[in-house]
Amino acid sequence: MTVYKGYLKVMKKNIGLILMYLAIFTGVTVMFQVLSGNDSITNYRAESVKIAVIDDDGGSLAVELKNYLGQCHQVTVTENDRARLQEDLFYRNIEYIIRIPEHFFETCIAEGQKLEVTKVTGSYTAFYVDQQLNSFLNDARVYYTAGFTQEETAAALHGLKSIQVELLDTGGTVGEMPAYGFYFRYLPYLFLSVLCYVMGNVLAAFRRGDLPKRMSASAISARRQSLEGLLAAATMAVILWAVSILGAFAFYGKRLVECGGLPYYLLNSFMMVLTALAISYLVGMLVRGKSAANTLSGIVNVLSLGMCSLCGVFVPLEMMSKGVKTAAHFLPVYWYEVVNNLVAEFGNVTGEIRQTVLQGLGLQLAFVVALVCITLTISKWKKV
Repeated sequence: MTVYKGYLKVMKKNIGLILMYLAIFTGVTVMFQVLSGNDSITNYRAESVKIAVIDDDGGSLAVELKNYLGQCHQVTVTENDRARLQEDLFYRNIEYIIRIPEHFFETCIAEGQKLEVTKVTGSYTAFYVDQQLNSFLNDARVYYTAGFTQEETAAALHGLKSIQVELLDTGGTVGEMPAYGFYFRYLPYLFLSVLCYVMGNVLAAFRRGDLPKRMSASAISARRQSLEGLLAAATMAVILWAVSILGAFAFYGKRLVECGGLPYYLLNSFMMVLTALAISYLVGMLVRGKSAANTLSGIVNVLSLGMCSLCGVFVPLEMMSKGVKTAAHFLPVYWYEVVNNLVAEFGNVTGEIRQTVLQGLGLQLAFVVALVCITLTISKWKKV
């Protein structure tokens, strides 16, 4: 096992680099969890908007409108002071202004005129209030069409509640990506960076000086040398994967153990480390010469940062354009992230989701096989 020990010896010299990337990975994971993970559940909660109401009518229907909006918003009745309202809107002391005109029932309900509003341009909260306001007015017009008076319409709309949404937690994720989902999202960056740097340095070290000639002249066959080299690389990959998984259990403990998608997290991350290993061997075959270190640094940065940026590691896939996602289909990290997002979203993987997850795992395996074939082809071509 001389070659195997030689590979491990070179790998030990890169232990500082490995620890550095582990620290970067941990820092990035914690940072993104703090910035993104804690706020995702708010997508399922009603937003409270600061609304100012100028009531020039004072009728029963105007009162019901204010009560309806006050169920989930901060409604303030104010005077029609244009300068003050503009200042409050500029400093976001209020976000939405409603002017209820005199003879509100006759003009806006009977005649169907629009209610005058002022809002922050492009604000999603403004569209939210628009929908609630239109819903109330449409209900009032229905009662008017049925022959109801203003008082009868107000009485019918009394106690009208906003739509309530109940989130069914069928996957055990309570409507948000679990914290360990973010942890597994960033694993490709760790795997690609560490394995490409380490394997690139190892393969470059075994091609320096007269070492290739001495290995060719040794009693150990070329096949045995290759197998021992692959065994050393696999050892490195498995150790890195095991440390990453132990880190996940150390961070999340019982929550991760009780997760229904745990087997898929483990399998998906293992497929990713195999993919990273295959990529690292290909990179190592291409890097050689006196400037190998500088060349390796450039290649690894482009590969790790570029692939992770395009495939949903640093930026969620749902935020990317259609063109970027189409191009990312041809990269293995994309399919890792697809599987990770599905497992994180649904928790318990069954039915069609399970088929999609298995498809993503299969595509990653196909990438591994293709990369190995390309590496072997290049290796044979260089020996000719």
